[in-house]
Amino acid sequence: MGYTAAAWADFGEALAAVAGALTGLLFVAVSIKSDLLARSPSLASRAAQTLVLFMISVLAGLLLVAPQPRVALGAELLALAVVSGLILVVLDRRAGRDGGGAGHDPADKGRASGDRLARYLEQYSPNLVTTLLVAVAAVTLMLKAGGGLYWLIPAMSASLLGGVTSAWLFLVKLTG
Repeated sequence: MGYTAAAWADFGEALAAVAGALTGLLFVAVSIKSDLLARSPSLASRAAQTLVLFMISVLAGLLLVAPQPRVALGAELLALAVVSGLILVVLDRRAGRDGGGAGHDPADKGRASGDRLARYLEQYSPNLVTTLLVAVAAVTLMLKAGGGLYWLIPAMSASLLGGVTSAWLFLVKLTG
Protein backbone atom coordinates (compact mmCIF):
# COMPACT_ATOMS: atom_id res chain seq x y z
CA MET A 1 0.00 0.00 0.00
CA GLY A 2 2.94 2.35 0.58
CA TYR A 3 3.75 2.19 -3.12
CA THR A 4 0.26 2.70 -4.55
CA ALA A 5 -0.50 6.40 -4.92
CA ALA A 6 -4.22 5.83 -5.47
CA ALA A 7 -4.52 4.42 -1.94
CA TRP A 8 -3.27 7.74 -0.56
CA ALA A 9 -5.77 10.02 -2.33
CA ASP A 10 -7.95 10.52 0.77
CA PHE A 11 -4.85 11.32 2.84
CA GLY A 12 -3.82 13.83 0.18
CA GLU A 13 -7.24 15.50 0.17
CA ALA A 14 -7.32 15.85 3.95
CA LEU A 15 -3.72 17.04 4.05
CA ALA A 16 -4.26 19.70 1.40
CA ALA A 17 -7.42 20.93 3.14
CA VAL A 18 -5.84 21.22 6.58
CA ALA A 19 -2.63 22.80 5.30
CA GLY A 20 -4.60 25.17 3.07
CA ALA A 21 -6.69 26.35 6.02
CA LEU A 22 -3.56 26.92 8.13
CA THR A 23 -1.95 28.81 5.25
CA GLY A 24 -4.99 31.07 5.03
CA LEU A 25 -4.87 31.78 8.76
CA LEU A 26 -1.17 32.62 8.48
CA PHE A 27 -1.95 35.10 5.68
CA VAL A 28 -4.56 36.79 7.89
CA ALA A 29 -2.11 37.07 10.79
CA VAL A 30 0.65 38.40 8.56
CA SER A 31 -1.60 40.95 6.90
CA ILE A 32 -2.74 42.29 10.27
CA LYS A 33 0.87 42.95 11.32
CA SER A 34 2.36 43.80 7.94
CA ASP A 35 3.83 47.09 9.23
CA LEU A 36 6.02 45.21 11.72
CA LEU A 37 7.10 42.72 9.07
CA ALA A 38 8.16 45.51 6.76
CA ARG A 39 10.57 46.76 9.46
CA SER A 40 12.07 43.37 10.31
CA PRO A 41 13.70 41.22 7.65
CA SER A 42 14.20 38.52 10.31
CA LEU A 43 10.50 38.31 11.17
CA ALA A 44 9.54 38.43 7.50
CA SER A 45 11.89 35.52 6.79
CA ARG A 46 10.49 33.51 9.71
CA ALA A 47 6.97 34.13 8.45
CA ALA A 48 8.04 32.99 4.99
CA GLN A 49 9.57 29.81 6.47
CA THR A 50 6.26 29.06 8.16
CA LEU A 51 4.47 29.60 4.87
CA VAL A 52 6.85 27.21 3.10
CA LEU A 53 6.26 24.53 5.77
CA PHE A 54 2.52 24.79 5.23
CA MET A 55 2.89 24.84 1.45
CA ILE A 56 4.96 21.64 1.50
CA SER A 57 1.90 19.90 2.94
CA VAL A 58 -0.47 21.59 0.50
CA LEU A 59 1.64 20.62 -2.50
CA ALA A 60 2.29 17.08 -1.25
CA GLY A 61 -1.45 16.65 -0.79
CA LEU A 62 -2.15 17.89 -4.31
CA LEU A 63 0.49 15.59 -5.78
CA LEU A 64 -1.08 12.62 -3.99
CA VAL A 65 -4.53 13.20 -5.49
CA ALA A 66 -3.29 13.64 -9.06
CA PRO A 67 -3.56 10.36 -10.97
CA GLN A 68 -0.06 9.54 -12.13
CA PRO A 69 2.52 6.77 -12.24
CA ARG A 70 4.43 5.87 -9.07
CA VAL A 71 7.80 7.00 -10.45
CA ALA A 72 6.40 10.37 -11.57
CA LEU A 73 4.95 10.98 -8.11
CA GLY A 74 8.27 10.03 -6.55
CA ALA A 75 10.15 12.43 -8.82
CA GLU A 76 7.71 15.24 -8.03
CA LEU A 77 8.00 14.63 -4.29
CA LEU A 78 11.79 14.61 -4.57
CA ALA A 79 11.70 17.91 -6.47
CA LEU A 80 9.39 19.33 -3.79
CA ALA A 81 11.84 18.26 -1.07
CA VAL A 82 14.86 19.72 -2.83
CA VAL A 83 13.28 23.03 -3.86
CA SER A 84 11.57 23.63 -0.51
CA GLY A 85 14.74 22.63 1.34
CA LEU A 86 16.77 25.18 -0.61
CA ILE A 87 14.17 27.90 -0.03
CA LEU A 88 14.08 27.13 3.70
CA VAL A 89 17.89 27.30 3.95
CA VAL A 90 17.95 30.69 2.18
CA LEU A 91 15.17 32.02 4.44
CA ASP A 92 16.92 30.72 7.55
CA ARG A 93 20.14 32.48 6.59
CA ARG A 94 18.23 35.65 5.81
CA ALA A 95 16.51 35.51 9.20
CA GLY A 96 19.84 34.99 10.96
CA ARG A 97 20.08 34.55 14.67
CA ASP A 98 17.81 37.38 15.75
CA GLY A 99 18.90 38.67 19.15
CA GLY A 100 15.82 40.82 19.65
CA GLY A 101 12.28 39.88 20.47
CA ALA A 102 10.97 37.50 23.06
CA GLY A 103 12.71 36.51 26.23
CA HIS A 104 14.76 39.58 27.13
CA ASP A 105 12.62 40.56 30.13
CA PRO A 106 13.31 38.00 32.89
CA ALA A 107 9.98 38.86 34.51
CA ASP A 108 8.15 37.70 31.37
CA LYS A 109 8.13 33.92 31.80
CA GLY A 110 5.80 33.32 28.83
CA ARG A 111 8.24 34.94 26.48
CA ALA A 112 11.20 33.12 28.06
CA SER A 113 9.48 29.79 27.43
CA GLY A 114 8.85 30.97 23.87
CA ASP A 115 12.59 31.58 23.50
CA ARG A 116 13.34 28.08 24.81
CA LEU A 117 10.92 26.65 22.29
CA ALA A 118 12.49 28.72 19.51
CA ARG A 119 15.97 27.43 20.44
CA TYR A 120 14.62 23.87 20.45
CA LEU A 121 13.10 24.37 17.01
CA GLU A 122 16.41 25.69 15.70
CA GLN A 123 18.22 22.62 17.04
CA TYR A 124 15.64 20.07 15.86
CA SER A 125 14.42 21.94 12.83
CA PRO A 126 11.06 20.93 11.38
CA ASN A 127 12.43 22.45 8.16
CA LEU A 128 15.18 19.85 7.92
CA VAL A 129 13.07 16.96 9.23
CA THR A 130 10.24 17.70 6.80
CA THR A 131 12.38 17.99 3.70
CA LEU A 132 14.48 14.93 4.52
CA LEU A 133 11.44 12.76 5.21
CA VAL A 134 9.73 13.89 1.99
CA ALA A 135 12.93 13.00 0.12
CA VAL A 136 13.02 9.58 1.80
CA ALA A 137 9.37 9.02 0.85
CA ALA A 138 10.15 9.97 -2.75
CA VAL A 139 13.22 7.78 -3.11
CA THR A 140 11.67 4.75 -1.41
CA LEU A 141 8.54 5.17 -3.54
CA MET A 142 10.57 5.24 -6.75
CA LEU A 143 12.64 2.23 -5.64
CA LYS A 144 9.52 0.44 -4.35
CA ALA A 145 11.42 -0.51 -1.21
CA GLY A 146 11.75 0.96 2.27
CA GLY A 147 8.29 2.28 3.09
CA GLY A 148 7.33 4.54 0.22
CA LEU A 149 4.51 6.93 0.98
CA TYR A 150 4.34 5.87 4.63
CA TRP A 151 7.24 8.28 5.17
CA LEU A 152 4.86 11.12 4.33
CA ILE A 153 2.99 10.63 7.62
CA PRO A 154 5.90 11.78 9.84
CA ALA A 155 6.99 14.28 7.16
CA MET A 156 3.62 15.99 7.03
CA SER A 157 3.27 15.81 10.81
CA ALA A 158 6.61 17.63 11.13
CA SER A 159 5.53 20.12 8.49
CA LEU A 160 2.19 20.95 10.10
CA LEU A 161 3.32 20.84 13.74
CA GLY A 162 6.49 22.77 12.92
CA GLY A 163 4.48 25.31 10.95
CA VAL A 164 1.92 25.80 13.72
CA THR A 165 4.67 26.15 16.33
CA SER A 166 6.63 28.56 14.14
CA ALA A 167 3.49 30.58 13.50
CA TRP A 168 2.80 30.79 17.23
CA LEU A 169 6.39 31.92 17.97
CA PHE A 170 6.22 34.36 15.09
CA LEU A 171 2.94 35.86 16.39
CA VAL A 172 4.34 36.06 19.94
CA LYS A 173 7.21 38.15 18.60
CA LEU A 174 4.79 40.31 16.62
CA THR A 175 2.64 41.07 19.63
CA GLY A 176 5.52 41.47 22.07
